[in-house]
Amino acid sequence: MELQSRIISVELADGTSVKVEATPIGDRKINFHTRPFSEVTDTIESLSKEIAEALHKVKPDRFTVKFGIEIGIESGKLTALLVKGTSTANLEITLEWGN
Repeated sequence: MELQSRIISVELADGTSVKVEATPIGDRKINFHTRPFSEVTDTIESLSKEIAEALHKVKPDRFTVKFGIEIGIESGKLTALLVKGTSTANLEITLEWGN
């Protein structure tokens, strides 16, 4: 059975409220209270740092990293989900070295 996403409110660092689509995970109960969007952006920041550290070890001249995320909600907390598929791109890494 496919989970149905819900529209919930999140609050940005400057206090702005934004509606986002979130997929329930686990118990499928959704807390409709406004959640801080930092619950997602902190995960993106950590993931990006780890990917950058790994890429700096192989020392390409240039690299591009693309990854798609979906917002999930589990136990009342926002969760960043890495996703695949044509509509929400999976992790894509391009490395380039000069001649």
